[in-house]
Amino acid sequence: MTEEELEDWQMVQYRMDAEGIEYCFKHYSSFKEIKDDEFHKLRLQLLESMKKIREYVQNKIDSYDEEIED
Repeated sequence: MTEEELEDWQMVQYRMDAEGIEYCFKHYSSFKEIKDDEFHKLRLQLLESMKKIREYVQNKIDSYDEEIED
């Protein structure tokens, strides 16, 4: 690993801590400077999992609201 690559990884770590992991990967950057397939695979899986849990929670709320309306 070069010193530049190390700095890139340290920047990712800093952003995850400073911005929060959701904002970091969803809104801040896709981190194209990181040339690591596993990192990007995990990043995309995380984004998909965050989407799924938001949808799941919303569905639970919606189903509760429907029960009350009936």
